[in-house]
Amino acid sequence: MMAAVVLLGGVGLLAKGLFSGGGGAADTYLAGSATTASPTPAGPSPEELATIEQTKRAKALDAALKKYAATVPEFSVAVLDRKTGVTYAYRGAETYETASVVKVQVLACLLLTAQDAGRKLTTSEDSRAKLMIRNSDNDATTSLFTSLGKQAAIQKCDKRLGLTGTTVNSAWGLTRTTATDQVKLLSQLVSTTSPIKARGRAYAYSLMSTVNAEQDWGVPAAAKAGEKTTVKNGWLARSTENGRWIINTVGRITGDDVDVSIAVLSHGHQSMSGGMAVVEKVAKLTRTYLKY
Repeated sequence: MMAAVVLLGGVGLLAKGLFSGGGGAADTYLAGSATTASPTPAGPSPEELATIEQTKRAKALDAALKKYAATVPEFSVAVLDRKTGVTYAYRGAETYETASVVKVQVLACLLLTAQDAGRKLTTSEDSRAKLMIRNSDNDATTSLFTSLGKQAAIQKCDKRLGLTGTTVNSAWGLTRTTATDQVKLLSQLVSTTSPIKARGRAYAYSLMSTVNAEQDWGVPAAAKAGEKTTVKNGWLARSTENGRWIINTVGRITGDDVDVSIAVLSHGHQSMSGGMAVVEKVAKLTRTYLKY
C-alpha cells in the first residue's frame, strides 16, 4: 500500500507518509499545488494550515471509503479540485475497463485531429460526436474510432494528453484506465494549457453538459442546487465476470465556489442499478469529506 503523498509547491517535492492510505490494496494519495513555507515563530503559515486541513480531510475520506469498500464491489475514485490545485485519489492507480467512458478519449482525439489539420469538425464528425457523447451511441463511436485510426491513434492522443495509465484496446470499450488518468483527461478539457484549444474544449463541454436525461446520473448526484455538471457514464455487463456489471462515471461540477472533476470506476456489480448507486454514493462521500 502506498502512503499518502502531498505535492508541495511547484518544484515537485514529494512528502511521503503524512497519513495512511485507504487500506488493503488501496493506492491513496493527496497531491496538489499548495506551497509549504518555512515555519516561523508565529506558527504555521496560512499555506501550511491549508495543507494540514487538506490532509485531515483526505484522511477522513480514506477511512469512510475504506469502510464503504468493505460492503460493495471494488471501486476507485479520483477528485481534482481546480480551485485549490489538489488531487485526491483512492486506489487511483488501479486499472479498470472503461466501457463507454472511453468515448471522452475518442472525443478528445477527434478534437486534436481536426485541430492539427487546421479545420473544424465535418458535419458528419459533429453528428457522430453528438450521438457518441449525448446518447452513448456505440455505432457512432466505432465509426469515429475507425476513422481516427483505431487503437494506435487514440493511444497517441492519450500520450499527448498525459494519460500514463491508460491502454487502449482494439475493442474500444475494453480499454483499461485509472481514475487518476480520467481526472487528468477531464482537466485537459478545461485547462488553458491543454493541447486542446479553447474552441474544442468549449465543444466538449457543450456535449458533456447536455447528455440525455436517462444518462444524467453518476457524478451529477454530488452536485448541489444551482451548480452545473458535465458527465459521461459507462456501463457494461461483462461476460468475463459472469455477467456482473462495470459501472463508471466521469464528469465535472462547477458553481460559485466549486470547480471539481471526479472519476469513479468500478466493477463486479450484480445489477446496473446497484452499480449506479455505488458510484453515486462514492462521489457524494468525496464531497462530504473534502468539503468542496
